[in-house]
Amino acid sequence: MQLVHEADSSGDATDEGDRQVLAADVDLADSLLSQTRGLMFRRSMPDGSALAFRFDSAKVRDVHMLFVFFPIDAVWVADGVVERIERLRPWRSFARAECDLLVELPAGTADGVEEGDRVILKS
Repeated sequence: MQLVHEADSSGDATDEGDRQVLAADVDLADSLLSQTRGLMFRRSMPDGSALAFRFDSAKVRDVHMLFVFFPIDAVWVADGVVERIERLRPWRSFARAECDLLVELPAGTADGVEEGDRVILKS
C-alpha cells in the first residue's frame, strides 16, 4: 500500500507531475489494539514508511505523543482532502482535527503537503 500526495494546483491535480509518493510502505492500524498503540514504544520510523488509521466516517480525531520517542508529521484527511498537517514532538505534543484518514509519517515527510491538497491510500 502506498500513500500518494496530489498537490492542489488550482483545483486540478490530475497532472502526473503533481503526484508524489509520501510513503511506499504503509502499515494500516486496522484493529482496536493497533489503533490504541499507534507508534508508542517504537524507537524509530523508517523513511518511506507511514502508519495510517482509516475510519468509516469523518469526526475529530486526536494524536498524542506520550511514549513516542521521535518526532512525526501527522496529516488529517477528510474525503481525500488534507484538513491539517502538524509536526509533533516526542512526548509533549497533542493535536486534533476532523478526518476519516489519519496518517503518521517520519518528521519532514509532509513538508510539501498543504491544506487543500489530496492525500490518498493506494493498494
